[in-house]
Amino acid sequence: MSDAPEVRREPVVTPVRVVIALCLVAPFVAMLWVGSYAKTDPVFIGIPFFYWYQMAWVLISTVLTMIAYKLWQRDQRARRDGAGR
Repeated sequence: MSDAPEVRREPVVTPVRVVIALCLVAPFVAMLWVGSYAKTDPVFIGIPFFYWYQMAWVLISTVLTMIAYKLWQRDQRARRDGAGR
């Protein structure tokens, strides 16, 4: 058994982590609030609003998830570099 003291890391709330959380929560809120898009107008290239709004969120969700992932990588790299000093 090691005599080294156990280092306990407490969760840290930073502005970057808040942005990450918002990027990940936004698509859920947008899709769960059905009343905001349960209509047919405006029609886009013959597709009712209800459908094209959901398909737009597929793309938006992909971009937001990618942003959250890149921010998380940068945050972890900064924490690792900061802890090593």
